[in-house]
Amino acid sequence: MSKKQVHLAAHFPGVNNTTVWGDPESGSQTDFSSFVHFARTAERGLFDFLFLAEGLRLREHRGKIHDLDVVGRPDTFTVLNAIAAVTTHLGLGGTINTTFNEPYELARQFASLDHLSGGRAAWNLVTSSDAFTGENFRRGGFLRPEQRYERAGEILAAAKELWLSWADGAVVDDRERGIFAREVPVVEHRGEQFSFHGRFGVPRSPQGHPVLIQSGDSDQGREFGAATADAIFSRHSTIEAGQAFYRDMKDRLPRYGRSEPDLTILPAATFVLGDTEADAHERAEHVRRQQVSPQTAIAFLEQVWGRDLSAYDPDGPLPDVDPDPDGASITRGRVRHDKDTMKVAREWRELAEAKGGLSIRELIVETTARQSFVGTPKQVAAQIDEAVQADASDGFILVPHLVPGGLDEFVDTVVPELQDRGAYRTGYTGTTLRAHLGLARPTSAATPHPAARAS
Repeated sequence: MSKKQVHLAAHFPGVNNTTVWGDPESGSQTDFSSFVHFARTAERGLFDFLFLAEGLRLREHRGKIHDLDVVGRPDTFTVLNAIAAVTTHLGLGGTINTTFNEPYELARQFASLDHLSGGRAAWNLVTSSDAFTGENFRRGGFLRPEQRYERAGEILAAAKELWLSWADGAVVDDRERGIFAREVPVVEHRGEQFSFHGRFGVPRSPQGHPVLIQSGDSDQGREFGAATADAIFSRHSTIEAGQAFYRDMKDRLPRYGRSEPDLTILPAATFVLGDTEADAHERAEHVRRQQVSPQTAIAFLEQVWGRDLSAYDPDGPLPDVDPDPDGASITRGRVRHDKDTMKVAREWRELAEAKGGLSIRELIVETTARQSFVGTPKQVAAQIDEAVQADASDGFILVPHLVPGGLDEFVDTVVPELQDRGAYRTGYTGTTLRAHLGLARPTSAATPHPAARAS
């Protein structure tokens, strides 16, 4: 019986405190050379795809730009189309919001990327109810959680109707008779969110349509992913939590006429390598303290407390005052904790006490840490292989802490170890991202969204 193969993807780091932009080895977040180096390293490592996050508005903290994390990045489509020209096999995944975009425009942009890359495009669908971000857009930003997925479901269904409206072989390029394409049907969509009528302007792309990635973790988000996604960007990356999530997602597939190979589960994970296990753990501690500077620790605490805590010592104990329920908006944009700030403060105090009296900075290091593989290359390869063979995941989306060279050591040392274990490819066997992930190419016409009706 052949061994289950590990899937790997690479997240270009940025827009969060994982990225140590102040490190002397860190390069530019905007120079094209950074994207080229990172992408070519991932391709040299035979990764399935590169993945870009996106921030649609600069975060603010106490009325100022939150520049403890990386601030600003070029447009996702511009970057991915440029990377397509300097790579040959690497998949190209972009995070594009369903709340602030229209289906025809998105369908056209992703179909174009899929054509220009020879079938390597992927769309990470995300939703947002953030009114602060929405102020940058004409339609605004407030949507109730259930409305976010209603809109996402319809925008995806509408995009599929457009992508699949051109039949395979519709482009005949008959120069003698002067016929470029067979009849292209009119797409008629009338739904709760969108209405349009017309022919799609891009022929069917090499993959049929881009690979679809989803990352919602609520029950509604999981259901949406089971129904629509080709891959899940998961946050559950310990063995136990990963196995529970993996089994839950795979068990939801049959009710949508899908089977387990139709969905790839890829948690995010960081890594730190060393010549010895002790060296790796020492380096990991150094990286975490770079990621959570004293200023960052206080800023994270202020997000929960809703107060100016600049007078507190980040290496001292938690404040003895309770959070201000009316001050929660001290940070605007991307606050990812439970909205019950008193509950969060209580849990953090209990954790700090249980861990022997953690300081503010130590607590934030503890509570913001991603799942991380730490050890020698051989040990890290074994940890990754163990998680995949135990069905805690199908692989990982790696998030290095440096740009652009953060993947280099992993590709040079861990990938050969995975290959020696028989758990990782030694060469690309296909040219499209669907081929890398073992996914079938969609060939049938799209089923209209339930909310759509003929006019």
